[in-house]
Amino acid sequence: MNLKELAQALELSQTTVSRALNGYPEVNAETRQRVVEMARKLGYAPNQQARRLATGRSMSIGHVIPRSIHEMMNPIFMEFVAGAGQTYSRHGYDMVISVVEDTKVNAAYREIATRKKADAVLVHGPRLADDRPALLRELDLPFLVHGRVPGQEKTTNWVDVNNRHAFERATNLLLDLGHRRIALLNGFEEMDFADRRRSGFEKAHADRGLETDPDIMKAADMTEPYGADNARRMLRSSNPPTAFLVSSMITAIGVARAISECGLKIGTDVSVITHDDALSFLPNSGDVPIFTCTRSSVRLAGTRAAELLIENILPNPDVPVSEYLEAELIIGQSTGPAPV
Repeated sequence: MNLKELAQALELSQTTVSRALNGYPEVNAETRQRVVEMARKLGYAPNQQARRLATGRSMSIGHVIPRSIHEMMNPIFMEFVAGAGQTYSRHGYDMVISVVEDTKVNAAYREIATRKKADAVLVHGPRLADDRPALLRELDLPFLVHGRVPGQEKTTNWVDVNNRHAFERATNLLLDLGHRRIALLNGFEEMDFADRRRSGFEKAHADRGLETDPDIMKAADMTEPYGADNARRMLRSSNPPTAFLVSSMITAIGVARAISECGLKIGTDVSVITHDDALSFLPNSGDVPIFTCTRSSVRLAGTRAAELLIENILPNPDVPVSEYLEAELIIGQSTGPAPV
């Protein structure tokens, strides 16, 4: 299958097909989508070097990962990249990943822009105060944020889980079950996702005239020992929580271990709700899942981020795009009424 044959199958000119595949803005979205779908159906794979020469593009998408974020979010990042990578491949793009020291992030972006190593970048792990969007605009480097930067939602491109709403719903479920001492084991709260989750947790309490207890609200790297150590300490205190809301499945496994070590039964003596990124290697599965959870596939987020970047942002860089991914609230075996 070559370009001429693909054009004949579509009854379009070779020029139009080539421009559609290469993201030129003068080709309307409907035609571009028809061309992409037919190319995929017929197994057309353009010559990458020819595309680079023809378009002056690198045909690559960049990912610059600060080492601290990489270490903290590695399983989630790899699942995200799996989704994004499949989309890149389908559109004829390569992936360029740079893991750098935190102090060298801006230099890495500058190198991408000046050496034209990538046509656009995906930004990971946005913080509450994040200067990367401003730098990327200065460099005229198209980008999309996985997450959001507070105050810049209308001026940046992003894909994000509705973290505040997800944790508000989860907290309300526990409150409906009669729990009044609910522990929060969150990620680092200088990260936007964790700050929004805490906000949802607090809003659910405030809406019912209830106060949260800072002594049972923690924020740290989302590891299994973090969950186990904090849950064990809280459960052995004089005023233990009857429920936990947890920001990751890995941490929730630690919480479950601590509950068992304290001679308690999860879902009966202590309830647990966790956020589930639907990681392929850590399934929360079964007819009734092990954990009650707020579930949002991070692989799907990677797929959608890549699609928006290639299909919307590169052809129309001046039109901001954004997309909410609402989390499902799924009832599992880990929740029940508050013990009397």
